Amino acid sequence: MKTVALTGEFRPSLGTKDAKTLRNEGKVPCVLYGGGEVLHFFVYAPDFNALVYTPNTYKVQLTIEGKKYLAVLQDMQFHPVNETIMHADFLAVDEKKSVVVSIPIKVTGNSPGVRAGGKLIQKIQRLKVRGTINNIPDAVIVPIDGLDIGQSIKVKDLDVNGIEVLDAKENAVVSVKITRNVVVAADAPAKK
Repeated sequence: MKTVALTGEFRPSLGTKDAKTLRNEGKVPCVLYGGGEVLHFFVYAPDFNALVYTPNTYKVQLTIEGKKYLAVLQDMQFHPVNETIMHADFLAVDEKKSVVVSIPIKVTGNSPGVRAGGKLIQKIQRLKVRGTINNIPDAVIVPIDGLDIGQSIKVKDLDVNGIEVLDAKENAVVSVKITRNVVVAADAPAKK
């Protein structure tokens, strides 16, 4: 997994009023847990752009007043109207222990079913996986070079080494459905 660096400062005080003051100053209240003690800090809102507004999943190298922590973004709360980030939760990660994260699925190749007029449907965009942080890939690559009309690739068919996939094994990740054009072409009489 790729790493994003964030720099934060400890919050001087906790509470709703203080969190609102931080947000008005362009800062996001954050919490880091899972490392023994819970740390309350803030990060400037623009620093989240590379981490949040992307389909990728990243490790986060947090630097809070000079001390470094390895973490993953666990949860975020957004304002219901203007979509600004209200709060962020980070989970401290030990490189030797397993962590559960959601990683994107990237479809590659050229399907014979799509070339024949079928429609490619990607039913799952992200997979929930468990593994050590250094074994988790940036994405799960799904090749569709052998996928014909009416076929699908399921979670159990994916090639992932070193990590455990937590999604249901029978869920279809990507499939090629028959389209109306293919049905009409098959029903049309052959020209002589």
